[in-house]
Formats: sequence, C-alpha cells, structure tokens
Amino acid sequence: MIEITGHPLSPESVIAKVRSSTCGCVVTYIGLIRDCSEGKPVLSVEYRDPDEEATAQLQKIADAAKRQWPISNMAISHRIGKLNVGEINLVIAVASAHRQEGFNACRYAVDQFKQRLPTRKKETYQDGSAKKYE
Repeated sequence: MIEITGHPLSPESVIAKVRSSTCGCVVTYIGLIRDCSEGKPVLSVEYRDPDEEATAQLQKIADAAKRQWPISNMAISHRIGKLNVGEINLVIAVASAHRQEGFNACRYAVDQFKQRLPTRKKETYQDGSAKKYE
C-alpha cells in the first residue's frame, strides 16, 4: 500500500493495513519534522509532488524490498504540503513472520526514501532563509 496525502498521517492506520494473523511482527518507522537542520532552527518543511511520480517511486522501493526479504506486506505513507516541527512526514510499516526480515526491509525502505527523495522538499528556517532539495 502506497499513499501520498496532504492529510496528517496515522501510524496506527498504516500498521492496520499490513498486519495479518500470519505475521509475527510489524516493524514501523515514523519520520518527524525536526527542529534543526543544516545547523539552523527549522520553521517548516514543505513537500510537493508536482510531477505526480512519488507514488511510482515509492512502489519501486516496496517492490524491491519484497524481492530481497521474505516479508508479507509493506506500506509507505508520505505526507505532502507544509509541515511544522513535530509533524509526521513518513510512515513505513513492514509485516513479516520474523523480526530480522522486517527490520532489514524497513531500514532499506527508509534509506531508499532518503536517497531518492521522491518528492520535492523545501526547508524554511526561522531566520527566513530556505533550502530546496530537488
């Protein structure tokens, strides 16, 4: 399950989409907007998906994880729009029979998200400056 949304993310609802009676665990990652980046106090972070390619990129990450590890299911939910410090921007949930495969697949998905950055990102700092990640 891949989701790009402008609405607040609920980790519990993402977990509910992957869990099943055949799984021994659900490993989750919750990404938050932190208060400092590049050595500057952060005011907000904005994510955009102008080309509407983020869903396909996230699906590729999930598909690759499923090929590498025996996981039952993976969900990736990414919030776009302007987010304030402390808000959730990413939830990844991985259901698997055993924890090691779940942890490995979840770490892979987080790392790939950070490398590929499927959406455009703009950090705005409290001093009024901003940095774009394309």
